[in-house]
Amino acid sequence: MIINDKVVVVTGGGSGIGEALCRRFALEGARAVIVADVNEFTAKAVADEIKGVSIKCDVSREEDVQNLVLFTEEKYGTIDLFCSNAGIAIAGGVECPNEKWQRIWEINVLSHVFVGRAIIPGMIKRGGGALMITSSAAGLLSQIGSLPYSTTKHAAVGLAESIAITYGDQGIKVFALCPQAVRTAMAGPDGGVAAVDGLMEPQQLAEAVIDGLQKEEFLILPHQEVKKYMQRKTENYDRWLQGMRKLQARFYAGNLHQP
Repeated sequence: MIINDKVVVVTGGGSGIGEALCRRFALEGARAVIVADVNEFTAKAVADEIKGVSIKCDVSREEDVQNLVLFTEEKYGTIDLFCSNAGIAIAGGVECPNEKWQRIWEINVLSHVFVGRAIIPGMIKRGGGALMITSSAAGLLSQIGSLPYSTTKHAAVGLAESIAITYGDQGIKVFALCPQAVRTAMAGPDGGVAAVDGLMEPQQLAEAVIDGLQKEEFLILPHQEVKKYMQRKTENYDRWLQGMRKLQARFYAGNLHQP
């Protein structure tokens, strides 16, 4: 997929990965970049700089997602690529209270369902379109220190797979973006355990996305090490789990980056 002359929507576009994607899509010559974010001020700031369009959108509210899609389709007649990118992280395990589980479920999983409902019928009618869901390497592997994040990102990958299977023959292209640590406010100053292979700059990730879209491969892996870890996981699940427990012990002992 080539971005030039395409209409692209990015949720969570006011900061972090979403902002980097918006800026790169503009550089690639997108006909329009719609910067959607729950923070209307950051969305407008990014949109103004790239000559895009901003709109406030809380992706946990289906009405907001529907309004975003309707606004874009009415203004431009199409959506060529929808980047369902907004997400949050919550630390902890099963002890996290229900309200936190509900919140992360709504943003990291249900938002993608809302997007699918809103865009797929129109894309099929127009002959096709593309959806990129931002998951995480945590959705393919795991996330030490955040059981809710890991669980919801696994669900996001599964949802992307199912959409690709269900609608692929009707012209819907699906991509699952699964990076490790990226230098954003959500990742924190050092990226935590996810930065075991280093902390990627958002601009580097955006470059990997452009490459992945052009190759039209389902999995977009900015950190190529993730593929190797996936292979190890499937080759011997029990050994992989033991290795992850060792990594967890190193993380909590504070010596993750020691050999």
